[in-house]
Amino acid sequence: MTEAVPHQNASSDLRHPNDDTEIDSVPRPIVSRITEIPNGRVIGRHHHRRAQLLYASKGVITVKTAIGIWVVPPLRAVWIPPLIDHEVSTKGTVTVRSLYIDPDTIKGLPQDCCVITVSPLLREMILKAVETPVLYDINGSDGRFMGVLIDQIKALPETPMHLPVTDHPGLSPIIKTLYENPNDSRSLESWATRLGTSSRTLARLFQKETNMSFRQWRQQARLLEALTRLAAGASVTNVAMDLGYESQSAFIAMFKKALGKTPGKYFNA
Repeated sequence: MTEAVPHQNASSDLRHPNDDTEIDSVPRPIVSRITEIPNGRVIGRHHHRRAQLLYASKGVITVKTAIGIWVVPPLRAVWIPPLIDHEVSTKGTVTVRSLYIDPDTIKGLPQDCCVITVSPLLREMILKAVETPVLYDINGSDGRFMGVLIDQIKALPETPMHLPVTDHPGLSPIIKTLYENPNDSRSLESWATRLGTSSRTLARLFQKETNMSFRQWRQQARLLEALTRLAAGASVTNVAMDLGYESQSAFIAMFKKALGKTPGKYFNA
């Protein structure tokens, strides 16, 4: 996973408008909030002083930072460390439950953005957290509950739903095109010819800038687009064809290799 320096993209004029009034002013280690976000909404680049765990029970959330894109389908959550500038967009109407965690409380939690699988236990704990009084008793049962909630987040495995990006001028045209059109099947050699460079140079740049080969990056872009479309109700057949796979079985094999389950079992789970 690409390492992010927590302060590298932070700028004081990008604070989320609700941070001071609804989040930072609350004298508790964890503050929770539930929000309905309509389909296609984009929340522009901003950051929080606290770390944030974004969980949606339906719809798909996409989080973008300067170094990557994270796609969050149902039953997953994205972890965003403090002061990381990020943009949030949605596919489908999304009910978001957010936990904002004080920086002094996050020792042992990831230092860069990641997507985690939300276990049935954590799901129920998040649902309870947003119903807990804002000024819960730190030394009482609610305070102990919040401590266990942090422990549960620490124990959960990350899932491969990250697409690294870079603004390197040698790769930007390829990354922009493939992200917007993941079915583009041009080879690295074709891209090299178009950009007036060599395929060897582009291969080195992909590995250096993204820690992925060109083929791995393109497959990951297709996987994340597939997750978004499948979560929105598209059929496996249509997604496979739209993303340039020769057959439905080839797409299913790719999906299972990446996520451990076929699309049907993945979303049924």
